[in-house]
Amino acid sequence: MNSTIHLLDVVALTEDLPRQGLSRGQVGTVVDELAPDAFLVEFSDDDGRTYAMLPLLTNQLIVLHYKPVKPHLTQTT
Repeated sequence: MNSTIHLLDVVALTEDLPRQGLSRGQVGTVVDELAPDAFLVEFSDDDGRTYAMLPLLTNQLIVLHYKPVKPHLTQTT
């Protein structure tokens, strides 16, 4: 989904991965770039314990943003 994934980006799954016990929307962190379109993603709980770590392709991920990507446009009346 996003071609600009970087190390330590927070990402979410775009599909269910039932064999790994992961669901669409689960959040993980990119911990390594394995190839231009493949990343090692770590999934951990609220206590920081890793419960899954697996290689995923770019099309299986979407980068989450916590700040506006573009400047906020305000309307004037």
